[in-house]
Amino acid sequence: MHIDQWIEGVPPTAVYAVVGLIIGLESLGIPLPGEIALITATMMAVAGTVNPWGVAICAILGAIIGDSIGYSIGRKGGKPLFEKLGRRFPKHFGPDHLATAERSFQKWGMWAVFFGRFIALLRIFAGPLAGALRMPYWKFLIANVLGGVAWAGGTTLLVYQVGKVAEKWLKDFSYIGLVIALVIGAFSAWLFKRRAAKAHAAHAEAAHAEAADDRSEGRLEPAGD
Repeated sequence: MHIDQWIEGVPPTAVYAVVGLIIGLESLGIPLPGEIALITATMMAVAGTVNPWGVAICAILGAIIGDSIGYSIGRKGGKPLFEKLGRRFPKHFGPDHLATAERSFQKWGMWAVFFGRFIALLRIFAGPLAGALRMPYWKFLIANVLGGVAWAGGTTLLVYQVGKVAEKWLKDFSYIGLVIALVIGAFSAWLFKRRAAKAHAAHAEAAHAEAADDRSEGRLEPAGD
């Protein structure tokens, strides 16, 4: 059963908690389909099953709290934590993914947490990596709150409005959510993997150049007396 079908089977009053939990766990660093959960719940709001404000608020709280817990875990575990995760889950926490995420933090600083909220594969790194890199918590918290509100609140508002406009033409609203989630997820995954591949190529090239320099220095080193 897909996550959207499972959520639709949950009692309406429990949908808010389920959405907040899934998004919170994803933000904490566990690879879960938070985007699909949010969009599915929003489409249920379009159908009148749940309240869109309840969906948005629970999603925002889940994003902020999950990221904060992830920050604490990353701060305690440091980079060795990512190395262990990389060995056990190479598809999600491999060295290429970690290198790309680190470069994002070096380039954007605290705003990597904000922008990372909108990139599916980077979303699971934001909190733990910010903690591992010892980002001051107050900076992290500002970007975390702004990113959570913009992503969760903005996605809920956008999907809800689109669903309302399409309501008179379409009967099954879940397809809209799945298409939007597929497009957003596929694009963000493609973008992240592309950057990870570039990071791997650059690392390999640098290692090759360093090895060549070492061999060159060895040949030029004068013989001993």
